[in-house]
Amino acid sequence: MMQAVSRQTLQRLPDYLNCIKSLQEKGILTVSAKTVAEILGLGEIQVRKDLASVSTGGKPKIGYVTTELIKDLEIYLGYHDSRDAVLVGAGKLGRALLSYGGFKEYGLNIVAAFDTKGEEIENDSTYSKIMSIDCLADLCRRLKIRIGIITVPSAYAQEVCDMLVQNGVLAIWNFAPTHLHVPANILVKNENMAASLAVLSQHLSKKLLEEH
Repeated sequence: MMQAVSRQTLQRLPDYLNCIKSLQEKGILTVSAKTVAEILGLGEIQVRKDLASVSTGGKPKIGYVTTELIKDLEIYLGYHDSRDAVLVGAGKLGRALLSYGGFKEYGLNIVAAFDTKGEEIENDSTYSKIMSIDCLADLCRRLKIRIGIITVPSAYAQEVCDMLVQNGVLAIWNFAPTHLHVPANILVKNENMAASLAVLSQHLSKKLLEEH
């Protein structure tokens, strides 16, 4: 049985994986927690603890065999287990996510997208996965969909969220800039681009003031 880790640790694991893969591409056969910590600017003790929670392959003075650690991280993160998802909201952002082929590398398969203009979009072969919102409930229940992606305007996000939850979705990736109310057993991961941009802008303003 896999060891449970905190959400903070779970959010760091993909960064570790990307770092270690880049080292593997450079021909590095073994890697230590110290090396990963230095590259990512993290504490060595924290990185060592995180890696030990998902892999038992670490050895004193040697570290981890790179290929084995990559495998352990990918297994823990579920990248080898394909998980079907649906996307609701076929605007520019929704279509961009649909067009991105890299999700399969992380075990995510968007089987269909839904939009209030689904019937109009269905006539465009470029977006053959997009269907009318009226088909959402049937497909979610029939395919036992457990992941929903929301890319609708904020005014409609809660309504879409409720529909997904009512039809068996247990985890929601929310790109709408609004807080969603869900039952305690439902996980919501928010991608707040406005908040991220605010942090970037504040940092830039601070650095520009320091230069003058």
